[in-house]
Amino acid sequence: MSDIKFSKDETGRIVSNIKKYFIDELDHEIGGFDAEFLLDFFAREIGPSFYNRGLSDARLVFTEKAEEVGYLIEELEKPIS
Repeated sequence: MSDIKFSKDETGRIVSNIKKYFIDELDHEIGGFDAEFLLDFFAREIGPSFYNRGLSDARLVFTEKAEEVGYLIEELEKPIS
């Protein structure tokens, strides 16, 4: 897996949310540089866990849908006399 990279717009939105969280929840103001550094840390340290969970969830949905299609195909079978 390659490093998790965000576009400038995504980074800006996430940094803004991190700064807001620090103010609202921790009553502590941090600058954009610190918030971006924190974002990079979390992306590197816990990002792969979230990524892998997403893959696992997608695999489960795919398996369930493939099984469903299998049942639908069985319903199309013609009886053999």
